[in-house]
Amino acid sequence: MASGGARNRSGPQADPNSGRSDRRGFKLTALPSEGYRGEVPDLSDFMPAATPRHEQVWAQLWSTPQACAWSMESWRWPIVADLVKYVVRSEPTDAPASLGTVVRQLRDDCGLSKVGLTQNGWAIAVDEVAAKAAGKSEAKTPARPSARDRMKVMSGGA
Repeated sequence: MASGGARNRSGPQADPNSGRSDRRGFKLTALPSEGYRGEVPDLSDFMPAATPRHEQVWAQLWSTPQACAWSMESWRWPIVADLVKYVVRSEPTDAPASLGTVVRQLRDDCGLSKVGLTQNGWAIAVDEVAAKAAGKSEAKTPARPSARDRMKVMSGGA
């Protein structure tokens, strides 16, 4: 058994903006924020007895930004199919709690969590047009006063 050395999830996540990451050449691959719009693989290739609910979850997962990366790595498709299977299995209220752990781990493996994105070296690109549009709409909303502004000065030392 190996001892020492780096392990998955050991220590802090790599920061792509740090000097150490620059020296190591660590850069995140940007995934489009609008999601994947390409051809979706057929779920029946991985799950012959798929139900309509499986198909629905499969379609939803393939609309995410991460699906852009999966589309170029066909070895990930069975893992995504496993995620679909366990998500559907974990939906009943009497499902074992251990299924939730499996779903979380598969979501990490597929890059569907913050940790999973970093582990895979991915980042979801910021949609600058939408951000500017949101910035304009936010500008119309009056800012909430801070807690300090809301405090009243009381006279008499009370």
